[in-house]
Amino acid sequence: MIRIGTRGSALALVQAESVAAALARSGLKSGLVTVTTSGDRGQDVGDKARWTSALERALLAGEIDLAVHSAKDVPGELGAGTAIVAIPGRQDPRDALCGCAGLASLGAGARVGTSSIRRAAQIRALREDLQIVELRGNVDTRLRKLAEGEVGALVLAAAGLARLGRESEVGVVLDAIVPAPGQGALIVQARAGDERARCINDPDAERCVMSERALASLLNASCGTPLGASAVLASAAEVTLRAWIGLPDGSHWIEDEVTGPSTEVGALLAERMRGAGANELLRRAEEMAAA
Repeated sequence: MIRIGTRGSALALVQAESVAAALARSGLKSGLVTVTTSGDRGQDVGDKARWTSALERALLAGEIDLAVHSAKDVPGELGAGTAIVAIPGRQDPRDALCGCAGLASLGAGARVGTSSIRRAAQIRALREDLQIVELRGNVDTRLRKLAEGEVGALVLAAAGLARLGRESEVGVVLDAIVPAPGQGALIVQARAGDERARCINDPDAERCVMSERALASLLNASCGTPLGASAVLASAAEVTLRAWIGLPDGSHWIEDEVTGPSTEVGALLAERMRGAGANELLRRAEEMAAA
């Protein structure tokens, strides 16, 4: 029996259950083990590891055999003695706007809810007249706040809504906004050398997600970095990687894309963006986020 570690939120459980179902299709029996993270307790706000470190500790302690994460929550550096063993098939990586038919349909000064500095920065770059309101909580909590009129629109991950059966809440997907690295994908983490879950890996999803993660790592991006990175297959061997980096207030940004081998395209795009001033922009973004 493979013990799958997961957070206890509704979305995390659905994601872990999808991994269990995929393992079952490959003839492997598994069961879920719920682990409470510091993020679930409201601690370490702004640190990606708040969602993953408790699961890594349970993995290394032998309390679980696999940890299932939203790929966008996984830091660039994994815990020693662990490895990414599978990235299952990816769902829609785009952001979705709920509550209206599009950003253009919102009136001047309309309130848009999001807890993401990346989403806020890109929305401000598109519509500087909109008012960004920080909304936290699970998907149901945020949708309830939208229904109660706390905000006029809400931005959430399209994949999360789909996994929870809430696709009807989507007003429009936001093609103009570059998603977070790994958004829409899951990462299955195991102790180094345990390859049992490799059978559920999707090579295409893996190529795209790992190129996005490589770019984020090479740019030293953190939770305080308004970075979007999204890769799509260009051919059997290449991906097209698109990225956006900007200031939290949306006043300055760099956007670029490169097509190349999935193992190299992250480095190619990082070099181009640094040449366009990404290092200075990232420094200013970190300072603004910390202020």
